[in-house]
Amino acid sequence: MKITTWNVNSLAARLQHVLDWTAANPVDVLCLQELKLTDDKFPLDELRAAGYEHCAVFGQKTYNGVAVMSRVPVRDAVKNIVGFEDDSSRVLAVTLDTPQGELRLVNGYFVNGQAPGSEKFAYKMAWLGGLNAYLRAEMARHPRLMLVGDFNIAPEDRDSFDPVGLKETIHHTSEEREHFRQLLALGLVDSFRLFEQPEKSYSWWDYRMLGYQKNRGLRIDHILVSEPLKPAVKACAIDRVPRKWPKPSDHAPVTVEI
Repeated sequence: MKITTWNVNSLAARLQHVLDWTAANPVDVLCLQELKLTDDKFPLDELRAAGYEHCAVFGQKTYNGVAVMSRVPVRDAVKNIVGFEDDSSRVLAVTLDTPQGELRLVNGYFVNGQAPGSEKFAYKMAWLGGLNAYLRAEMARHPRLMLVGDFNIAPEDRDSFDPVGLKETIHHTSEEREHFRQLLALGLVDSFRLFEQPEKSYSWWDYRMLGYQKNRGLRIDHILVSEPLKPAVKACAIDRVPRKWPKPSDHAPVTVEI
């Protein structure tokens, strides 16, 4: 079974990219972030025609928005972090009925945070704290759990093209990285780091200053799996190909195989 996370940076603008990529890479589940559209604008017919009969959507006009597109049934959808008040559409949790049993999948578009010391950074810290408490409860109920999405955190220096120059800037701060470690401390594992990976492996590149062409990127899109799922993980990889397409998302899809 293959599960992919991809921040498409506007599904309306990138729908054809999604259809082209899934035609070439027919993953079982595709988790999208930054839909930037409301639920009624979600292209359900097109995605069902592509084989994703089961779609859970949590949209928002202009900003945010997450969705889970699946070839296997999904149920028990929960929107946003239980116990944390938030006006943004950022988290969607569903249960997948897989041949190996149920799997709880949490798809998140994490807060960007703008800059240390800003109100948006304080919001990010509070949001991450709420997420941690929520996941602790979810994992107690669902031992087989996967957390995927755009985390907006480069967890280690090797996840940044310039860890020295960008030290303690957004995505690189000690506070953000500590929150990432706290997620791991819940009993989650970074599936990408279970395998030998090429150096300078990133999932996001700025549109400006030839970011992609110069590989000035960050690895901020992650797939974390709970310990009971860890033995089932067979591979995890970033697909840079869609980032080369005309008018691409600034993120590349990341896929785990279990």
